[in-house]
Amino acid sequence: MLLAPDGPKAPKAPRRGPAGVWGRARGIAVALAVLLAAAITMAALNSGAHHGYLDPRSADPYGSRAVAELLKARGVTVRVVTTAREAADAAGPDATLLVTDPDLLGESQRRTIRSAIDLSGGRTVLLAPGPAGLPDLAPGTQLRGDAPEDNLDPACTLPAATSAGRAGTGDGYRYSTGTGTGTNTGTGTGTGGATACYPSHGYPTLLVLPTGTTGGDTVLLGSETILLNRSLAKEGNASLALQLLGSRPDLVWYMPSLSDTDPDAAGRQDKTFLELIPDGWNWALLQLFTAAALAALWRARRLGPLVTERLPVAIRASEATEGRARLYRKAGARDRAATVLRAATRERLAALVGVPAAQAHDPAALVPAVSARFPDGTRENLTALLFGTTPADDAALVALADHLDALEREVRTS
Repeated sequence: MLLAPDGPKAPKAPRRGPAGVWGRARGIAVALAVLLAAAITMAALNSGAHHGYLDPRSADPYGSRAVAELLKARGVTVRVVTTAREAADAAGPDATLLVTDPDLLGESQRRTIRSAIDLSGGRTVLLAPGPAGLPDLAPGTQLRGDAPEDNLDPACTLPAATSAGRAGTGDGYRYSTGTGTGTNTGTGTGTGGATACYPSHGYPTLLVLPTGTTGGDTVLLGSETILLNRSLAKEGNASLALQLLGSRPDLVWYMPSLSDTDPDAAGRQDKTFLELIPDGWNWALLQLFTAAALAALWRARRLGPLVTERLPVAIRASEATEGRARLYRKAGARDRAATVLRAATRERLAALVGVPAAQAHDPAALVPAVSARFPDGTRENLTALLFGTTPADDAALVALADHLDALEREVRTS
């Protein structure tokens, strides 16, 4: 190879191989490493946090940590259980059993909880029991549809309700005892000694049922709104929640696990993929996309006008020609080699005999013009020479090159 002439130092050729790839990708790799480290750090810091609907350990808007902390501050022990057997064993005259989702329980789990209600002598609070759980857990009661209002007035003599006042027990279910048209009679007492409060269109959203002769009671609460962190401070929600759940020194918070739930009932409450994603992940994904966009802008090459540069190495034309010839020979591409030789000769001949470059490869235009240089007719086979077939072997290819070269020399000297 022939090195470039002396002068200003030529720029270095770009690095290739693993070192070059690492040099180009180093910035992106560092950015990804920083993002990964930040994600791991955040996950470690939040590893002890709990998230879940009505979870007394969750500080999310739909968790119930606020009411659990208030109960603990008043001396009530809050215990979380996830199976019906644990809930039944923990129930007793000094305990309040809270069932967060009665409709999800399987048949055997509902029987276990019903047995605990009958024998414990304590209080059981059923949150929004619907058509699946109500017949087994609160026999003799009827579901009377949805309560369209959010906040309702007590309209009863239950001490917990009268002291709490207006509360968010609506936007859930309404109930009644027996088959009557309603349990709210103005005094708040229904059939069988049941106490009906917070009526909506004639039917209560809070129903307190006495449990046999054990001295306990069962509370049907049509909506879980008063227990959520986001709504606890509204109206009289906090007062009503504390009095319903804090009447005994122990609170058993039963959150049914997957093994305790009825597959058919769980299937009826399936959530979409987006609903299953925690709220915090939305912000995390937004931050990741923002970081990726900034990294792309940082690494992007700015487009501008072309800049001429000195070549680091100059290669002689003869070397390039010889190298291409060797490639043709190695591949056995005589057809390609012959085509290149004939095309180059036709272009040079067209310039010599005055044929336009656009017609250099047209036999009807080029052959007559070249033949005119040989009035004696010694070049009658010009068409076969300039537009013939592929040589049969390497020797024929070499002969073709010689004939083309001789033809061009004769035209130049004619």
